[in-house]
Amino acid sequence: MGRSLRIVCWIGKQHAAAALQVEEKKETVRQLPKRKESTDDLFFKGQSKFTSGNENVSLVATSSSRIPSATYRLQFHGAFTFLDAATILEYLHNLGITDIYASPYFQAGIESTHGYDIVDYNALNPALGGTSDYQHFISELHRHQMGQLLDFVPNHMGINESLNRWWMDVLEKGPASAYANYFDIDWHPDKEVLSEKVVLPILNDRYGKTLENGDLTLEREGGSFFIRYRHSAIRLPVCPSTYPVILQRSLCYLQDLNVTQLSKIIDRLRSASPSSVTARAQLETLIQGDSRIRSAVDLAVAEFLGNPNIPETFDALHQLLELQAYRLGYWRMAAEEINYRRFFDVNSLAALRVEIPQVFQASHQLLFRLLARGDVTGLRIDHIDGLWDPKGYLGRLQDYYASLPQSSSPLYIVVEKIINMSHEQLPSDWPVFGTTGYDFANQMVHLLTDTTAAAHLTETYQRFIGNSDSFSDLLYEKKRLVMETSFQSEIFSLGRLLDRLSELYRDYRDCTRNLLTNAIREVIACFPVYRTYITETHHPPSGCEERSILGAIEMARRRNPAIDKTAFDFLRRLLLVHLPEGLSTKERDAHFHFIMKFQQCTGPVVAKGLEDTTLYLYNRLIAVNEVGGNPDTLGLSLSEFHRLNHERCLHTPHTLLATSTHDTKRSEDARTRIAAISEVPGQWREAVRRWKRINKKFLVQVGDEMAPSPNEEYFLYQTLLGVWPLDTFSEDWEQFVARIQKYLVKALKEGKVNSSWTQPNEEWEQAVAQFIKKILDSQTGSAFQRAFMPLAEEIARLGAWNSLTETVLKCTVPGIPDFYQGTEIWDFSLVDPDNRRQIDYTLRQQLLESLSTTSPEKLLSEWKNGRIKLFIIQRLLQFRRRYASFFRMADYQPLLSLGLRKDHIISFLRRHESMTLLVVVPRLTAKLWLMPCDGCAWSETRVVSGSFIGSWRNILTEESYRCDQQEIQISDILTRLPVAVLYRKDP
Repeated sequence: MGRSLRIVCWIGKQHAAAALQVEEKKETVRQLPKRKESTDDLFFKGQSKFTSGNENVSLVATSSSRIPSATYRLQFHGAFTFLDAATILEYLHNLGITDIYASPYFQAGIESTHGYDIVDYNALNPALGGTSDYQHFISELHRHQMGQLLDFVPNHMGINESLNRWWMDVLEKGPASAYANYFDIDWHPDKEVLSEKVVLPILNDRYGKTLENGDLTLEREGGSFFIRYRHSAIRLPVCPSTYPVILQRSLCYLQDLNVTQLSKIIDRLRSASPSSVTARAQLETLIQGDSRIRSAVDLAVAEFLGNPNIPETFDALHQLLELQAYRLGYWRMAAEEINYRRFFDVNSLAALRVEIPQVFQASHQLLFRLLARGDVTGLRIDHIDGLWDPKGYLGRLQDYYASLPQSSSPLYIVVEKIINMSHEQLPSDWPVFGTTGYDFANQMVHLLTDTTAAAHLTETYQRFIGNSDSFSDLLYEKKRLVMETSFQSEIFSLGRLLDRLSELYRDYRDCTRNLLTNAIREVIACFPVYRTYITETHHPPSGCEERSILGAIEMARRRNPAIDKTAFDFLRRLLLVHLPEGLSTKERDAHFHFIMKFQQCTGPVVAKGLEDTTLYLYNRLIAVNEVGGNPDTLGLSLSEFHRLNHERCLHTPHTLLATSTHDTKRSEDARTRIAAISEVPGQWREAVRRWKRINKKFLVQVGDEMAPSPNEEYFLYQTLLGVWPLDTFSEDWEQFVARIQKYLVKALKEGKVNSSWTQPNEEWEQAVAQFIKKILDSQTGSAFQRAFMPLAEEIARLGAWNSLTETVLKCTVPGIPDFYQGTEIWDFSLVDPDNRRQIDYTLRQQLLESLSTTSPEKLLSEWKNGRIKLFIIQRLLQFRRRYASFFRMADYQPLLSLGLRKDHIISFLRRHESMTLLVVVPRLTAKLWLMPCDGCAWSETRVVSGSFIGSWRNILTEESYRCDQQEIQISDILTRLPVAVLYRKDP
């Protein structure tokens, strides 16, 4: 593999502990530790691979590292191609972006709009343009000195179309396929009839009905045969060893001909030996070269076409299907009998086994060519928690990159890792620079939420919906639900593995398979994190992992006192890797096989139970209902926010900082608006009560219930506040209404109460859509809209100040700011597909060009057009790009605020060598009563530091400011804008 890399630990635990004791005497507040080393002096050299153990390590920039200064996410699809991307690079460069963050663009499904259903890892997606278009895009990147962070998908492939050659070969040949071990398939499930078959739950109805309706047909193309399902794009191969079943019937149509050659081919095909490959080619030649044989074969194929009025006419096709290496089934049976691992519960995405070197190499060939050429300069690894051994995979990536001739530093890699803020951290020994930033997005929304309103908001919510169920109980219930409806097969498989292991223990062999399976189900339902990362070479579990395991088992026992605790004891022993002495290699492997399969199962259950169910149901304040979020708590203290920034500065200073992504349930600006509800809880309570009374007449009776339900109505009102247009001309009203209707229908399906994806309730969905249409109609909804607008306008204003605060913090705290396409101005999008609408880059270009001739005051007065957000982003990103090394190395020091409004100010310093950056932004501005840039709002409020004395320059307003004392009055710097970023360069 060539040269390897050695992880350099730039600060160890002991150094960090010592640094925490450092205190500058002149400072009023104790300063947080600074990094001493210069990254220009750190190189990754030596011969050891990325196989460090539990030591505290961090990847840092070297002089040759490509560390972005700011990234911009682009969603590639057929309507936004490589050439389209090339045309906006000039604009993005002028904005201050240094690196494009590209969605997956390897060959995906024909109609794919996201690229996560890759069917060929070694080809670019032709829907995005040809090779020349891609090279033009790369040339433009290089011309603007921009890098490219590519979203890579190692966990799964799309299998819903015939384009996936690996999957088609597996379906054709079964376990004999060269790609049989590429996919995570259980070839020997409990059900004997499924042995050595792939269960394909692709049918819209039950198999027998589908067959006898004539929806399955046999087809010939050249010398090959296929099964066509009328309602699917996939064309299923027929195994060549079963061709004789078809060809034998053709012989009767050739009675007067010499059929010796065809008979020999049939015999060779039956043998399933290497000669069958030659026989298949000979059949192709024979059929193409002899029209009489071709006609005879087609007549034989026609015999497999049944008559829907005569069920027995489908017997021949059924018998042929039974001989194949796959078993067609109704899609609803997937939860219980599917035998290949999927991405979550998506049947059309089959998991890969990239832990196998052969699979790793085959799926990364093109990727490494792009890295070797410098076309791609960094990677975002999708769904890292789905992999068998995430750390091992990341180590192999870095080792392969290190073998490239031009490589002298680690590859910039971030991982899509969902971190539970209260239970875990990113594993410190992973050779990555950080995460994709969901953790930061959640920190920001909690920072901008008023904690003191939690009880008030809880009471309002519970009274409105008439229910006081806790979040934790709801989450537990929904995780159990998704296991029952989507992951039965995976849970049963774990139960079977655990049952086999129990036979090795005298104390546990009396535990039945049913008991053990129930214990597994309950522990997963109580698991507080996505997963743990125990492997045979990486155990025992870390402290965080042990706490998660023990906490889940204890909670499962408390919730299920009727389950024999012996089963929980056995699980605890295995998951903590307390294994007995004297196990054979095979027995030891079986133990770790169970542990790692368990780890791969917990993540999908959390994702579907929390993100795709509970976050659409617990609607106290939906701003905090985000990927990786915890709606059970509201708010984040300033001290905790500073602590998190300090930790990031020390350990992952180059992690991404996201506020909107392709996965977020609502955009950053919609989220900051909804968070502002916490600032006016009394107004909110009175408003929703009034709106409910006004709109009661529009409720629709469906059976014994009224639609929408109170919980759905509460969700709707928050959504409307989050996305309400800033003026009546900013969006076509019919289009706006349609967006809200589609979003609520999706929310209903995700919530799985009154409708779902698997059991859609169209009557309920139509009733909710009708309710929305009525309340948003200019005539029928006029009373509601008059009552709605006062709070909507106040929330829009508060949300705007929140967004500006969030934008400044994202651009200045430790980490790399990431911008989702289009969010450089106000964006009030909802979850996909709403957030993947076409972006008007012509408008954004015009707005950017206008900034040079517009004063900050005018931008602020016209805040509704979004130029103020664009202005702040451009000024800060261009400054970041100019002083990139400063932002890579600067420390982080929170400041002490004093005065009447001290709790409404967020302030900190960042320092490195001769430069100092001062950031001051407001929060919870509803209580100021005045504009946050009005000096009177900050009367006698000040920040204190011994580092203030000197001359400063405001990056945003370009004003100079001289400080001759150890404090700065907020009213002196928040005069023209509600936010301030100042810098000073000492001689």
